[in-house]
Amino acid sequence: MASITIRNFDEPLKARLRIQAAIHGRSMEDEARDILRSALSREAAPQGNLASAIRARFAPLGGVDLPALPRDPMRPPPTFDE
Repeated sequence: MASITIRNFDEPLKARLRIQAAIHGRSMEDEARDILRSALSREAAPQGNLASAIRARFAPLGGVDLPALPRDPMRPPPTFDE
């Protein structure tokens, strides 16, 4: 089996790992191994398009028909002559 070294592991995080390992009745190494195994065994969420995700979220609510707003004709561009 391979081994890894984790550098710059801050003390509060190490203390939380130690407490969680004690709660589960195992070593910190076993606890870290289990955390990594469970985190990496989940299926990654498919990458998608933000617009499609928003549309899928709100599609069950139905659509909204907005009235067409009257528009004025386009004004001529400004001239910078004096």
